Amino acid sequence: MVYLTRKEHFNAAHRLYNPAWSKEKNDAIFGKCANENFHGHNYNLFVTVAGEPSADTGFIMDAKYLGDLIKQHITDELDHKNINIEVPWMANVLCSTENLAKAIYNKLLPLIPQNVKLHCIKLLETESIYVEYFG
Repeated sequence: MVYLTRKEHFNAAHRLYNPAWSKEKNDAIFGKCANENFHGHNYNLFVTVAGEPSADTGFIMDAKYLGDLIKQHITDELDHKNINIEVPWMANVLCSTENLAKAIYNKLLPLIPQNVKLHCIKLLETESIYVEYFG
């Protein structure tokens, strides 16, 4: 099995807030991330696919095509957006990095060619915080 990873970047704002909780509880749990005016991150997204190289091309998957999928279906929809308000596929989802990584995986999964496996989404929120989701 060979793994291919494509890195992309986007900037977006979000807010961590559970509407079932009081403002005080949200502030206690999420701290500054519960700011009602939102806050932003410079995200780095790594999408890894797995498979066997084609005898014809030597590719698992065309890396440009993978990049085009990510751009069209993920980064164009997230870049310079407020994830809580402007991204329909994150509506009514607590916008943690964990949940965003899962949503990205689920959005890309049906777009990946059948002979390739979507192995992992790695989403860096900051230099010191990232999540990985393997589906």
